[in-house]
Amino acid sequence: MSKAVALQTEEPVVRETPSGTRTPFRRKLLLMVAAGLALRLVVMWFMVPEHLDPSRNHWHFAWETGMIAGALASGRGFSSPFANPSGPTAWMGPLFPGLLAQVFRIFGSFSRASALAILSVNSFFSALTCIPIFFVAKRTFGAKTATWAGWAWAVFPYAVYLAAGRIWENSLTALFMTTLFWLILSLRDGTSPWVWVGFGLLAGIAALSNPVVLGILPFLLAWACWELRVHHRPWKLPLALAAVALVLVATPWEVRNYRVFGKFIPIRGNFWAEMRFGNTGDTSDIYPDWAHPATSDSEWREYARLGEVAYMDRERHLALDFIRQYPGEFAWLTFRRFGFTWTGFWSLNPAYAANEPFQIPNAVFCSSLTLLMLLGIRKAWRRQPRGAIPFVLILVILPMAYYVTHPCMDYRHIIDPEIVMLAAYGLSWQRL
Repeated sequence: MSKAVALQTEEPVVRETPSGTRTPFRRKLLLMVAAGLALRLVVMWFMVPEHLDPSRNHWHFAWETGMIAGALASGRGFSSPFANPSGPTAWMGPLFPGLLAQVFRIFGSFSRASALAILSVNSFFSALTCIPIFFVAKRTFGAKTATWAGWAWAVFPYAVYLAAGRIWENSLTALFMTTLFWLILSLRDGTSPWVWVGFGLLAGIAALSNPVVLGILPFLLAWACWELRVHHRPWKLPLALAAVALVLVATPWEVRNYRVFGKFIPIRGNFWAEMRFGNTGDTSDIYPDWAHPATSDSEWREYARLGEVAYMDRERHLALDFIRQYPGEFAWLTFRRFGFTWTGFWSLNPAYAANEPFQIPNAVFCSSLTLLMLLGIRKAWRRQPRGAIPFVLILVILPMAYYVTHPCMDYRHIIDPEIVMLAAYGLSWQRL
């Protein structure tokens, strides 16, 4: 079989069972989603107590997201991302805090019932991600790898933990990103303009969950448009329709930010704060508690005194001053953050190890997963480079924002579906 067609060969959508009956792929997907959801709901019951600590105005119930959701539910608007009231904010994108606020209105703010409800919703989002994973992997690597990838996601430790134990947007954004990837593979085939419109609408919604998604979309769209151009299919009008749809979804929130803060803020306005938190010169942790308003009384007072916009200006000056004065240390920190993203290892410092007792087991798992992912990339690139390009773009570009600010396994979750697909392909290549 030639390399040019190797990745295009797929198993049939249905196959014969020993009894001669036909097993639709829909049954596979239903079983994957059901098993993944059941596992997450079981784990959820053990994780709920972690969110019910009432100290610091229920800070441990979803952190900034929970504080904003509580403000929304109590009628104070999209405001106060920390334990004390502080006025309007653009610290977070509006989608997940808005969803959590609706849960609070139904089940009560910071209640056990609300924790169970939102973690169940998270678990559903995470389990549902099996579907786009299956179709992306099937289209790219074949049905056998797609089945392995779907089941791997159903039991994937990071996906289970983040869905069942974290009240944050990670699981929702991962679902959005994987679905957008699935749609991209359809766009490059010259589908109906309405599919491009749908892509733009979904991209806008995903950006309201986590604007990091916007960093990769131009590159994926450029790849799809290049594929269309090579095959002499129209791409300019469909691309324009997708862009207009995205802008239409995002504009109301941008207008709100401009009216409230008097300046353009791209969905979330906390980039420079995150940049500062990770670039202080203190490497005792990925970012030190003394630098964050959530964990430092002095930083909180500065945030409350200056207001969010002026505080971000202050953080921008501090971050840029650090980079100008210590360019070598910034480069070294960036390299360490790159390493942490793909290995899970940060430091053997006893104080850090005491706060992160599972660092070594996590590093072993994360590093092994990265090696399998690289095996998958190598095989995909050798067989059909053009088909591997979208995976490479996602893995290279999406984490860049965290290399220069500060990384976390939670933040990397947006690309975990692609990692799982490539790892499954790497395993199938090794026939383990």
